[in-house]
Amino acid sequence: MFVKICGTTSEEDALLAVALGADSVGFIFAPSPRQIAPAVAGDITKRLPPEIITVGVFRDESKERVVEAVNRNGLKAAQLHGRETPETVAWVAERVPMTIKAFPAGDPSVGRADEYGADVIMLDAASPGSGHVFDWALAGEAPDGVRVLLAGGLDPGNVASAIARVKPWGVDVATGVERSPGHKDPAKLRAFILAARAAEPPVYEGEEDDAPYDWQEET
Repeated sequence: MFVKICGTTSEEDALLAVALGADSVGFIFAPSPRQIAPAVAGDITKRLPPEIITVGVFRDESKERVVEAVNRNGLKAAQLHGRETPETVAWVAERVPMTIKAFPAGDPSVGRADEYGADVIMLDAASPGSGHVFDWALAGEAPDGVRVLLAGGLDPGNVASAIARVKPWGVDVATGVERSPGHKDPAKLRAFILAARAAEPPVYEGEEDDAPYDWQEET
């Protein structure tokens, strides 16, 4: 289960998320109580392990600025959280290591999300950052075969139920692990990551009876 901690504003919170087992840290560059400058995110990224997926979050920003901000500051991914067209997303995807395209749950575009050329699609509430949960049944509108990153009001108390219901590729949280906007709560962060990991379905490795017949056992 891929776990992304978004709305990160400080090196301290980023390092804490990584130490507790997060796979990804997100930095919001769009107008938000959690907005930081790309250069600040770049400085934080330099202090994180190289395997951590660092994500810049943009909303209706020019495609050229998205690519420049990601690559200049050493980020691993661009998350496009606005009304970007499939052509814009595909253009960005050709120029950055990883692309996440976010959609409001229930939006008609969700059904054709595979046309955008993103590596991952995010399903979020209609008001991102509000902490509101959407009807998880709407996740079924996503096309088969796409990686779904589930967001929208997740917290330590509901993430396991969300994973069981939606079976996403990953989960994303911001407000659900905060003590105030832009500042993470260590206890909530730890509880969220533990709950997400525990809810991940086990990998099926087959029953012992499915093993090849061993003729030597009867000789």
